[in-house]
Amino acid sequence: MPPVIHWFRRDLRLTDNTALAAAVATGSPVVPVYIVSKWKGHHRWTGPNRQAFLCGCLESLARNLEAVGGRLIIRQGDAVEQLEKLAAETGASAVYFNRDPDPYGHQTEKRLAATARFDVRGFQDVCIHERDEVLNGSGLPFRVFTPYSKAWLKAPKPPTSQTVRRITVPNGIASDPVPTPATWGLGHPAPGILPPGEKAARDRMKTFLTRGLAFYGSGRDLPGRTFTSRISQDLRFGLISPRELYNRCLARQEELPPDGRRSAGKYIAELIWREFYMQILWHFPDVLEQEFNPKFRGLGWGWDEMAFERWCTGETGFPIVDAAMRELRETGFMHNRARMITAMFLTKDLLLDWRMGEQFFMQHLVDGEIASNNGGWQWSAGTGADAAPYFRIQNPWTQTKRYDPDGTYIKMWIPELRDVDPVRFQDPPSPGLSLAKGYPPPMLDHAAARDRALEFFAASS
Repeated sequence: MPPVIHWFRRDLRLTDNTALAAAVATGSPVVPVYIVSKWKGHHRWTGPNRQAFLCGCLESLARNLEAVGGRLIIRQGDAVEQLEKLAAETGASAVYFNRDPDPYGHQTEKRLAATARFDVRGFQDVCIHERDEVLNGSGLPFRVFTPYSKAWLKAPKPPTSQTVRRITVPNGIASDPVPTPATWGLGHPAPGILPPGEKAARDRMKTFLTRGLAFYGSGRDLPGRTFTSRISQDLRFGLISPRELYNRCLARQEELPPDGRRSAGKYIAELIWREFYMQILWHFPDVLEQEFNPKFRGLGWGWDEMAFERWCTGETGFPIVDAAMRELRETGFMHNRARMITAMFLTKDLLLDWRMGEQFFMQHLVDGEIASNNGGWQWSAGTGADAAPYFRIQNPWTQTKRYDPDGTYIKMWIPELRDVDPVRFQDPPSPGLSLAKGYPPPMLDHAAARDRALEFFAASS
């Protein structure tokens, strides 16, 4: 029998991998391939942190395939060209892959289908429900989360796939080595990145389900605490299946007391938010370039490079903002509440273009998911789908009082402030004064900045 190719993309696992399971089920030899992108030095949507994590995931995947009798083939270049070349080399009759929800990935799939001389088979895997599966009563995409989530919950869920226990890969296929960040001309990643690979991801999932899910609702907004799942990067790279995660959450939810069940429900809602933003991107891909809400297109956003640099480096003089930005730079991760605080500070205190922050996050976050990142930034800026209204402007000082009252998070990331009474993080210091030696005074007055933001948005509403 001629072999079939499985094209790994955002599904770097053997457990509940829809396309891989289908390829193995054909009974044909399977050629598992990952195609490394060919850009060098700089990319709008990624950087060394995420690429380093990807490299570790590929190393793990290669070992896992070897453990079941297989081998991972690495190629670099244009995906369509490389797949066609690999099919010609091996005599493959088909390419199996899991569909990508992003515009670029979709365009690549269309190119492949238009030019391939072999069978092209795409599968649903990245989302539990994708593309046109969850529509409103008029057959149109939802623009608001709550009705979408209700329809999502009612929709029949797809089954999970069999874990691949054995795979046969033809001999003699040439392969490039597993990439490193240097493959793309990138420098070293942040030192605090989580361990990559399917096993590490499954360990994180198990830990969260057994220890964290029951307390997620009450603790998820507390940065610096261990109440969040920390598996967002694992979903991003497909180290765990969203179907398996959802089913395990439901099973665990049934075991919990009422408060724990409600907490599990809040986490499940976050999984639905992930898919809501993916369907927004699928139906409205122009959100990557412009505001989702048409009335806010053409806003005169600022472009102050010095102010932006202070935000990027965590030198704004607002401790909660600076702690979050330093966490991002040192770990490739930022707590979700902190993402909202920093995004609103950039867009509503500094009145800088949300696209600046969106790109910076994508270049530093290990879990950088283009749909969720765009959705979160537009939500915070007040311009997106089901967004926070423009007049919702978070006060960094009161956010600190509410979510980091003892300064745990701030002191974790800002050593200059470790000897400062945390009560002082909850109100601005006197004008021109700093909270500690070596730490800058606040770069602006939040109350005055809030008034400017209200005028800025009101002029376009």
